[in-house]
Amino acid sequence: MTLRAPAWGWSALLGAATAASFGSLPVQLAFAIVAIGMVGMAHGASDLAIVPNERHAVFLVLYGLVATVCLLWWLAEPAVALPAFLIASAIHFGLEDAPGGTVIEKIARGASLVATPAALHSVALADILRLGGISPQTLPAIVGTMVVVGAVTAGGLMFVAFAHGDRRLLAGTTALLILPPLIGFSVGFLILHAVPQTDERRRQLGCADYRAYLRATWPILLAAVMLAGLVGVLLLRRDPSGVRSLFAAIAALAMPHLLVTPWFDRRAASAVRSRATVPIADRLGAS
Repeated sequence: MTLRAPAWGWSALLGAATAASFGSLPVQLAFAIVAIGMVGMAHGASDLAIVPNERHAVFLVLYGLVATVCLLWWLAEPAVALPAFLIASAIHFGLEDAPGGTVIEKIARGASLVATPAALHSVALADILRLGGISPQTLPAIVGTMVVVGAVTAGGLMFVAFAHGDRRLLAGTTALLILPPLIGFSVGFLILHAVPQTDERRRQLGCADYRAYLRATWPILLAAVMLAGLVGVLLLRRDPSGVRSLFAAIAALAMPHLLVTPWFDRRAASAVRSRATVPIADRLGAS
């Protein structure tokens, strides 16, 4: 697999990530919000596009229900919700980023994306997880586990990347390992998951380029950005640092993408091809 996005795009991302790495936590948080919330959200924005019109209502109800339950759980028990979200994310990353891989590869890909930032930045990650809601009693055990898992999986994946000439895997894993946790995860998430998965979804929908993809998905993308912003603003009263708000907003949007979309995706595969080029806005009107 190679890095196929325009060179200027990757250069701009690397430059911004490097600059943000030397900034304070608010600066790094702002970078993560833009990278994950704005760019990464484009992948999930096409979830509705793969669902047949007659199943829109059921899909949207389940999507909203899971998002609401996730948000309420986060408000009530962040110390439990955050680890659960990290585990669910690792499973999702492993299944989507290595669909044809072995079980070991799936586990390594999923675990690395979540745990590798801890390998060289355990203190910084511990501070972030503490602000995110992890209790002081369980924080050392969680961070210690992530350090070991991150180091082992990162080492294995970098060996595989060198052996197979996989520049994307090498670049993403290096970013996860070297850059500060929020920056490293944001860049690694984009390189290893969001960009390739968005590209795959774009092809699945029959969109010739990303402009066509954004024209087809802009209503959902706009709604997701507004919802994430609303969640963040509401939670800022509980957490002035913004870290818990970031986690909660991402989780509220990501968990339905992780849990609901796959069921409809498998059932909708044949229907997508016959309706791929119809924008979401048009199909919402026809529903």
